[in-house]
Amino acid sequence: MSRPELLFPLFADLETLDGVGPKTAQAVEALGVTRPKDFLFLLPQSGIDRTRRLSVTDILPPGTVTVEVTVGAHQPPRRKGGPTRIAVSDPRADWFLVFFHARGDYLMKLLPPGERRVVSGKVEVFDGIAQMVHPDHVLLPQEAESLPAHEPVYPLAAGVTQKVIQRAVAAALARAPDLPEWIDPALKAREGWPDWRAAVALAHAPADAAALAPADPARARLAYDELFAHQLTLSLARAALRRGRGLSTTGSGRLQAKVLAALPYRPTGAQTRAVAEIAADMAAETRMNRLLQGDVGAGKTLVAMLALLIAVEAGGQGVLMAPTEILARQHHEGLAPLAAAAGVRLELLTGRDRGADRAAKLADLAAGRIGILVGTHAVFQKDVEFQDLRLAVIDEQHRFGVAQRMELGAKGQAADVLVMTATPIPRSLALASYGDMDVSVLDEKPPGRKPIRTALVSSARLEEVVGHLRRAIAEGRQAYWVCPLVEESEVVDLTSAEERFKSLRAVLGEGRVGLVHGQMPPAEKDAAMARFVAGETAVLVATTVIEVGVNVPNASIMVIERAEIFGLAQLHQLRGRVGRGEADSTCLLMYQAPLGETAERRLKTIRDTEDGFRISEEDLAIRGAGDLIGTAQSGLPRFRVADLERQSGLMAVAQMDARKLLNDDPALEGPRGRAARLLLWLLDQDRAIRLINVG
Repeated sequence: MSRPELLFPLFADLETLDGVGPKTAQAVEALGVTRPKDFLFLLPQSGIDRTRRLSVTDILPPGTVTVEVTVGAHQPPRRKGGPTRIAVSDPRADWFLVFFHARGDYLMKLLPPGERRVVSGKVEVFDGIAQMVHPDHVLLPQEAESLPAHEPVYPLAAGVTQKVIQRAVAAALARAPDLPEWIDPALKAREGWPDWRAAVALAHAPADAAALAPADPARARLAYDELFAHQLTLSLARAALRRGRGLSTTGSGRLQAKVLAALPYRPTGAQTRAVAEIAADMAAETRMNRLLQGDVGAGKTLVAMLALLIAVEAGGQGVLMAPTEILARQHHEGLAPLAAAAGVRLELLTGRDRGADRAAKLADLAAGRIGILVGTHAVFQKDVEFQDLRLAVIDEQHRFGVAQRMELGAKGQAADVLVMTATPIPRSLALASYGDMDVSVLDEKPPGRKPIRTALVSSARLEEVVGHLRRAIAEGRQAYWVCPLVEESEVVDLTSAEERFKSLRAVLGEGRVGLVHGQMPPAEKDAAMARFVAGETAVLVATTVIEVGVNVPNASIMVIERAEIFGLAQLHQLRGRVGRGEADSTCLLMYQAPLGETAERRLKTIRDTEDGFRISEEDLAIRGAGDLIGTAQSGLPRFRVADLERQSGLMAVAQMDARKLLNDDPALEGPRGRAARLLLWLLDQDRAIRLINVG
């Protein structure tokens, strides 16, 4: 299916636009502009008030003024390289226009003495007299009508001026066709949004500062178009996945009952609800594509295990994949007692399995003797074959974008997919990243998880903290001590893990302190972790390698050094490493005074709440969407108009609308469906177009 002819002029070469030559075409690439239609979405970022004034005295300098003047005498430069000054007068004042390095004959033609001109530019006061250096505009009075009262100001790249961009935008606008409407008519009427072409024209001609805000109807409409196209793409991906052959997997409940009977507590309502949602998805003929979102300590492991047991009860197998070897080992340890209670064989497969061991595991897996496999992405290697894989659980989602999820689906196995993430994500971002998935949220803590006392401590009180630690260790407690960096760097005066390890060892005793950091060989890292888990070391000095998933119930103290340089999500994850056992837990956030405003806001947020969803909303407000998930690896789309922080509500509407449209018109053949295809072409969602055709 090829691009509709209606859009050809917008996808032509840039150089076909008036005033755009090869040099400009190359320069605007830095702004993400490669075709005429990109100029339509390069919206002004601010504006200049060019309202006509009677006199320069009507504004308080320095400021921009647009005024009609009578041109007076030209005063050539007094010395080489000096300015040319041209006297002008308006009805209330006499003042000067100033030009540097301009040729006299050019200025005589531009501003002939005795004639009237409209000038617009920035006015400043110099030696008590107003002057305008290099006016932005010098126009004949009859031409001045063409000057907008509020002139748009565009983002620039090296080698491009405002005038060049304004001209190119005008040329692109002239090519913009009237397009049929893809937005739901009731929604469009309710929001008071203009038609697409009108919205583009209005967004480039803001009448005042309010017209530059995300809430302006023209801008909001264009933002919605972008979010809607993105959600349509995700919904099409979801539909394509569902058309794929699925296996209906129904459990008997027998093995799950054994695990639940062996638990010392009852599952939370949220856990029970999530398992029911997963079981219903697995029983359906279509493939499951579900996200399990749970805060630190919300009990995702139990939900994952019960889901894996559904696969085994139905005579199939399940796999749990973790991003790192440490995490895979921990999942294996965490699931082992549950698997034992159910009487199911659980095995671990990582890159470290070699030779005969590995061969034996692979043979057992292929023969169906292993019910549940835990591993790293090594379980995706060619030689790993399951007898009957029904469910793949993927832990820690953000290393895994939409593209990888599609690949997992393309492995030909019709296995259901459950993705777990311990990072609570604000709803708007969850929809942007996981709009193709159904979501289950664990928003209750299991019984017995005690609140963690969090305190802010200035690094000046380091000795006090170490004293407190010494007493706690004497009572048999264990602690994490997190440092920000590994090597001592002269530039950033951060106490490195190595130095802190030595100083704590000197105070607390040789064998009582362990060390793990990112530069260590994996075997050493695992050995240090194992000693801490076994209680041989009382304090584990670590860099952030322990952020995700480490589980040592006896550890009840978390010290985070230079907490002010960590992000909110990271602090929340680190704190979640304690509070997993019987003892009351403490988290000390050590900071170096004085604290900046943002850092203080972050630390106070962590101190005042343990609710990961609240923390993530605050994080979004402080840092913005791209940084929150780390744009490079987030799979977060880069929107040109939409602002995920300020327009998060639109994303939810766009998802509902996209799913409803595809539900009513799966092949996008109706009038609105065909309009939506135009939108997908316009916004480069070609992948989505291919997905429609697969249908």
